[in-house]
Amino acid sequence: MDIDLVYLWVDGNDAVWQAKRNACIGRPEENSAVNCEGRYANNDELKYSLRSIEKYAPWIRHIFIVTDNQVPVWLDTANPKIRIIDHTEIVPRECLPCFNSSLLEHFLYKIPGLSEYFLYANDDMFVNKPVTQTTFFAEDGLPLIRLNRRPFRKLALLFKEKILGKQLSNYNRIIQNAAKLVERRFGIYYSGKAHHNIDSYLKSHYRHTEQMFDNEIRLTYSNHVRSANDIQRSLFSYVALAERQAHLCYVTQKTSFRLHIDNEGNYRKLERYNPLLFCMNDSEYATDSDRIRAKAFLEKRFPEKSQFEK
Repeated sequence: MDIDLVYLWVDGNDAVWQAKRNACIGRPEENSAVNCEGRYANNDELKYSLRSIEKYAPWIRHIFIVTDNQVPVWLDTANPKIRIIDHTEIVPRECLPCFNSSLLEHFLYKIPGLSEYFLYANDDMFVNKPVTQTTFFAEDGLPLIRLNRRPFRKLALLFKEKILGKQLSNYNRIIQNAAKLVERRFGIYYSGKAHHNIDSYLKSHYRHTEQMFDNEIRLTYSNHVRSANDIQRSLFSYVALAERQAHLCYVTQKTSFRLHIDNEGNYRKLERYNPLLFCMNDSEYATDSDRIRAKAFLEKRFPEKSQFEK
């Protein structure tokens, strides 16, 4: 089984890219969950993520890095496993320029040469222990869908929004959008929440799902930045589960851990749980000192230079 890995990557420190972003959606706003510095900050996470892949998942065939006319300065693009994919190669023209990862993720299946079996990761996601192909795909070839168990999620979100009158976060809203679409189509509501880490997919089923909800997804084409009507990529996992084209696995802190870099206590939890996978999440709450601490942590954890670096 050939398995590829896809990343979305952006260098938010690039002045040319910043000018393009500012002209399209405006400058980052402090405390904004959809357009803050933390959304685009480049702290060389991709370099360390690739080190983790080489150390713990060397069986990955090709690594596709989807970018907006950018290439990491440290990346050895001559490495035969690396492929740089520009937004213009896979994203419809009417969506460009796009600073919305939730929209970009809908077009991953269009990557030229992408294998039928593929993994998708943000650049801040890491493998922490040796993994095999069966970590992500079952013996029958179907993907293992990892979700956080949330049995009362539908009621909890309804109570928060309708009774308490509080707005849902953008992240919760767009996951809810995906869950509702699947509920209307299949009569099943998946309350499990995306675990925000490396996920597995079948390219053919990804395409199938995109075609199934083409009309709904096209309504988001003009969302150059994250918006309330976006449809989170959990849509692909929920449909696969509804059509019995995947296997559900609920995660624990020992299998998938999300570390918020502004929370020092999360580092101690990471060491305690020692998970299979972990994510180091930047956000509107993180400061430059938080990012310095995060980079020092990653350098200590993955100190050996990978074959993907110059």
